[in-house]
Amino acid sequence: MNLEGAWSGPGALVIGCGNADRGDDAAGLLVARRLRELGVEAREQSGDAAALLDVFESVPAGQRIILVDAMVTGSPPGSILFWDAGAAKLSRETFRCSTHALGVVVAAELARALGKLPPQLGIYGIEGAEFEAGAPPSPEVLRAVEELAHRIAREV
Repeated sequence: MNLEGAWSGPGALVIGCGNADRGDDAAGLLVARRLRELGVEAREQSGDAAALLDVFESVPAGQRIILVDAMVTGSPPGSILFWDAGAAKLSRETFRCSTHALGVVVAAELARALGKLPPQLGIYGIEGAEFEAGAPPSPEVLRAVEELAHRIAREV
């Protein structure tokens, strides 16, 4: 689902997740870095579920959170999708490229089960294809990183 503009307005915490040394898995980190170049505050995080739960618990009530991570859905590489985690459960299969056993989806669903899911949690996924250790991000993912960074910059 692509919901450009659904999260517009100031005050979002943007977190790019991934592993810089595993090809397209760096997508979220690259979006965070590009956002900072555009003057938007953005954090980098591995995508580990425990660390994300800590972030969810540490933000002020009502804080909007936007996560960005690589995904594998079978869509063409570089495709960008958006999920409103507060509105619907997420499929673990969508973000199965995570280098952590417990990643973004597990963090969101665990937070939901514990009653700690932020009321406004949006997750952008960039479809990846290359996740080998030491591989560079694919050209399709690099184009999507640029597009998504500008989209998020407009939204926040």
